[in-house]
Amino acid sequence: MVPDGMTSHVHAFDAREGGAFRVSLTYDAPTTAGKTDAQTDTFHGTFVELIPDTKVVQRVEFETDDPAMQGEMTITYTLSDAATGTELVGLHENLPPGVSTADNELGSNMSMDKLAALVEHER
Repeated sequence: MVPDGMTSHVHAFDAREGGAFRVSLTYDAPTTAGKTDAQTDTFHGTFVELIPDTKVVQRVEFETDDPAMQGEMTITYTLSDAATGTELVGLHENLPPGVSTADNELGSNMSMDKLAALVEHER
């Protein structure tokens, strides 16, 4: 779940309803684009709903002092059978005002492409 050009570090990951997670994404190249610091986006959240093979709902919040990047987002992933495997749809709600919808979609698509490559490789 990391976009191209970034490396992830999972600090905590309790995959159950009510369980918490905390992840840092660090840019590989020098930048000032990070939300938590110049190089890093750290976020934390909880698993609101987990339905095996069907749905994952998360509440997520960036760790930042920037008011434009603050606020709790809800991300819902739904999975359904498709002719060639599984269809995955991600719905991101309540993005902070400083998060570009286009950038969020690009990063999410990069992450999902990596997930697809991993799953398809394991088949």
